[in-house]
Parts: sequence; structure tokens; C-alpha cells
Amino acid sequence: MTAITIQQHILQEQQRFPGASGEFSFLLSGITLATKMIQAKVRRAGLTDILGDADNENIQGEMQQKLDIYSNECLIQSLSSRPSVGILASEEDEQPLVMPHQSVTAKYAVVFDPLDGSSNIDVNVSVGTTFSIFRRPEGADFEDPTRWVLQPGRRQIAAGYVVYGSSTVMVYTCGNGVHGFTLDPAVGAFVLSHENIQMPEQGNYYSVNEAYMDDFPEHYGAFIASLRQGLNGHSYSSRYIGSMVADFHRTLLRGGVFMYPPTKTHQYGKLRLLYEANPIAMIAEQAGGLATDGTQRILDIQPKGIHQRTPLLVGSQFEINEFEKRLNQ
Repeated sequence: MTAITIQQHILQEQQRFPGASGEFSFLLSGITLATKMIQAKVRRAGLTDILGDADNENIQGEMQQKLDIYSNECLIQSLSSRPSVGILASEEDEQPLVMPHQSVTAKYAVVFDPLDGSSNIDVNVSVGTTFSIFRRPEGADFEDPTRWVLQPGRRQIAAGYVVYGSSTVMVYTCGNGVHGFTLDPAVGAFVLSHENIQMPEQGNYYSVNEAYMDDFPEHYGAFIASLRQGLNGHSYSSRYIGSMVADFHRTLLRGGVFMYPPTKTHQYGKLRLLYEANPIAMIAEQAGGLATDGTQRILDIQPKGIHQRTPLLVGSQFEINEFEKRLNQ
């Protein structure tokens, strides 16, 4: 069987759009290049001086890991050389970055979390990268870079993630289904391994940090209790890794629900809307699932800041619908 690389797949997808210039595929190649560099460093994390804290905090008030900084630099350097990219926004940077070229032909803004779950790297737990791509709003210039990125998730033109686990897998969507590619270290290319992923309509797993149960709103606790007891005779097992990309990747392939509820100390949730919840939500919906902040569709939220946080429930249609039933009772 002929192997299809992610670059070949992107070019095939691009043919669906008459007049496509190849700029978008060149942009995505910048992301794949950066993630290859990141996975190589992750693989050698215990052998090089890349583990541990970097002795400074990011804009979120979280202690940066050395790999956070390295991953951020990889993505910035790789994407900055793409003339179609005008603005970058990262979890690690306070403000959006305006590309030095400031080209009038720049069409896209890219937002990303360079290394989700990086605090787990010291104990060899899977980590990941998430990214989201927006088209430049009409009339937007480089004087107001936030306008490029403060768009609701439904306006994403592409989104994806990479999970660095037992193998390195990239999952992405351009609005025409969800496809997964596994990095073949023998040839250094992402090869199609999961074509047209469809999330099961109902799963066997729920994923949430139950240590915070007492701090969740009451209806979340009731929903989790119903999952423990089984819904309509269907039993569930609890699975929680503590790395969002890894937890969602399992949910995407096996079904069920991943939850990051609000708590008493984080009433607006902890996940970031733009570069964590939005790309995950787009992938989930493209695969037949659903994503909500507990009251509304994630992709309909109008962001007010690039580091805005949100609760997140994402997963199979059955589980999300059951949650909403209990919310409305």
C-alpha cells in the first residue's frame, strides 16, 4: 500500500479550492517542521539539559518549563518564515507577535499552545502541541494584531494537535473531516494512519480530575455520579492522564467525554479558549462529536482576550447530550 504523507494529503485537499496558490500548504509545513523538532527534543529529554523549570513564569502565572521555551521558539521560527502568516499568538507570550515582514499579502493568523501538559514531561507522561488558524479579517492591519486572533472558533479554517507519546501523531482538520498522521522516524515524515476519523456516538470512558469534585458546580458532580452508575445500562471507566491533548486523543478515538469544569477558585475554567478549547472543539465537531463550555457551544464564544479561559466538555454526542439534559432539568 502506498504511504500518503501529510504534505501530499494537504496538497490533495487544496485541490478542492480553485485558484489555490500553495501558501496554505507551505504554512502547515512550518507547523509540521516545528513539531518534528519538538518531538526530537522530547525524545531526548532525559539525556539533555532540557528537563525542569526555566526559573521564570509565563503570562499565565505558570512556571515555564525549559521545553515550553524551546517549543515556543521552534514554532515562532518556523512560522515566521512563511510570508502568508501575519500574526502569531502563543500561550507563552503576553501579546500577539507581528511578523517582521508585515507583508500586505499575509492572510493568516496562527495561535498555538507550544507544549500542552509540559509539567508532565519530567515523569515521562505524554504531552502535546495544539494550533488553530484564522483568516485575516477584512480590513485588519498590523496596528491592531488582536483583531486577527479575537475571532470565534467557528471561523477557524484549520485546527490540529500533535501528541508526543509512544508514537508522535498529528491530527488536523481543514473543515473537511479529521485525519491523523503518525511520524515515521525511519523517513522523518508524518504518514496517514487514521483516515476520516469518526468519534463513536457513545463511549466507554469519562475523563476528569475527580480530586476536585467537591469544587465543581453541583450539576457536574451529578453528571459524574451518573456516569459512575452507568447511563441507560451503559457502564463507564474513568481515565485521566492530566495532559489535555492525550486525554482528548483517547476520547476522539474511543468516545466518551473529557471534562475540565469550572471550580470555586477558577470559576471561568483553566483551559485557554483560543489555543486549547477552540482547536479541540473544531476537531471534535468535524469528527461527529460535540464541545461546550457547559452552557453554550465552544465555537460560538466571542473571545475578549487572547488568554481567555473557559470550562470545556467535549466528547461523543450521547454523553454531551446527557449532560445538557441534566443541566436543563
